[in-house]
Amino acid sequence: MSFHRHRHRHRPRTWAAAALAVAAGLAALTLAPAPAAASPDEHNGADCAVPGSGSPASTSQLPDPFTRLDGTRVSTADEWECRRAEIHELAERSVYGSKPAPPDSVTGSVSSSRITVNVTDQGRSTSFSASVDLPSGQGPFPAVIVYGGFGADTATIKAAGAAVISYDPFAVGAEGTSRGSKRGAFYDLYGSSSGTGLLMAWAWGTSRIIDVLEQSGGAVLRTDATGVTGCSRYGKGALVAGAFDQRVDLTMPIESGTGGVPALRAVAQESGAQPLSSAYGEQPWLGDAFGDYTGNPNALPVDTHQIVGMVAPRGLLIMDNPHVDWLGARSASVAARGGAEVYRALGAEANISYWSDVQDGTHCASRSEWRGPLRQSIEAFLLGTGQAPGVFRVSPAKSGDLSAWRNWQTPVLTGGGDPGDGDPGDGGPGDGEDGACTASYRTVNSWSGGFQGEVSVRNDGTTPLDGWTVGMTLASGQSIANLWNGQNTGTSGSVRVRNTPWNGTVAAGAAVTFGFVVSGGSSAPPGGVSCASP
Repeated sequence: MSFHRHRHRHRPRTWAAAALAVAAGLAALTLAPAPAAASPDEHNGADCAVPGSGSPASTSQLPDPFTRLDGTRVSTADEWECRRAEIHELAERSVYGSKPAPPDSVTGSVSSSRITVNVTDQGRSTSFSASVDLPSGQGPFPAVIVYGGFGADTATIKAAGAAVISYDPFAVGAEGTSRGSKRGAFYDLYGSSSGTGLLMAWAWGTSRIIDVLEQSGGAVLRTDATGVTGCSRYGKGALVAGAFDQRVDLTMPIESGTGGVPALRAVAQESGAQPLSSAYGEQPWLGDAFGDYTGNPNALPVDTHQIVGMVAPRGLLIMDNPHVDWLGARSASVAARGGAEVYRALGAEANISYWSDVQDGTHCASRSEWRGPLRQSIEAFLLGTGQAPGVFRVSPAKSGDLSAWRNWQTPVLTGGGDPGDGDPGDGGPGDGEDGACTASYRTVNSWSGGFQGEVSVRNDGTTPLDGWTVGMTLASGQSIANLWNGQNTGTSGSVRVRNTPWNGTVAAGAAVTFGFVVSGGSSAPPGGVSCASP
């Protein structure tokens, strides 16, 4: 099978089958340009105009995901796509190194046991392969690309109905090299002294696997349902793969540590977390340019909450370990909560989950707490059945406070989300009103002995709110174990939650949210919620 692409950062997906042969479980397909399909591209915003230079001013706070380089803020989902392209470009320049434009030619094959990938670009050629392990049942199957062969719960992945593609990222970008003599399939094409780090090289390899899957005709593996996961260094790689290829439907980084999910600014202040200089020097995971920021992360034009936000609104399940200080789980919870604000702005907050509340502290262990949300995520985002877990289970021992790291508010981006999907102003059960300040409650997730709730505070008036307070009453025996994006008075019985310094001003027609975890029973606040504004 083969296809050829124009040397252009973005082009419509315009492939059509010219011939298809299926024999002994092997699908082969030759493709040529045809009318554009509706499915997304590797980088949908590649045609957006991004300034060739310039970056936000240095700041100790997490950069605002919604403020463009020209200083204006996005207000629609369409505008977010080009803002996302800015983040994409800034992250390449400062953190990961460049991901080249799609190659001139990618060819390959897909069978029930193996995928082969052959790439030609700018007169150079390379190849690599990955093994396939199918679940029981009748295909074609969705697939999860598993980095590195350890730390991922492949038994649950297969039990959920997805195939496992075992991907050796070292074949594409090898560890144990100096920055000036990098090796692997990526560097065969783009040079051993390329400034692109291993994480982006591995992401490039993931994209080439997806290219071949798309060509295969879907006889063995589906062409439109792909996930990616990995643990530790491979968790770093899984996050980058999902952020930089919008064809990835489900991204699942596990215990990724510094250079992965944890906010880079926060890592520098988290006791015991791997320092930025250590992550940069241990292996050439990060791009060469990141060396300029290891001692001054405040100068970074991006941070990882924006990389998390790049995955939105697609499926994202972040699994973390609070028992190993080196992994920086507190900083990871900050970045996850910051990235969740992008999901919330797009009306897709149920599509992101973060889970660090686990008992077993062994690095990259297969954990029982994750099996449920892992299966739910595969069913929701790869099989199209059931609902996403949509849960934040943050370990109290490693819970970061997003409000301490941001001074920006989250807009409601028009053109995203669906009516009644939990967006502010749905007016569902438990809504209360006092003047122009309206509060609505929803249960994000529940389990035996607890639940996660979220309250949206909306300004239905014509002038800005200047502060707000939400009241709610918990059932007997319940108490708040964790609360973010608000400041609570009381943890049981009658609880009042007031705004933080950064989200007290709410524009007319806009909304802000806060979330919390309650222990001691799974029932929602029996009296609903009420809102007051001075």
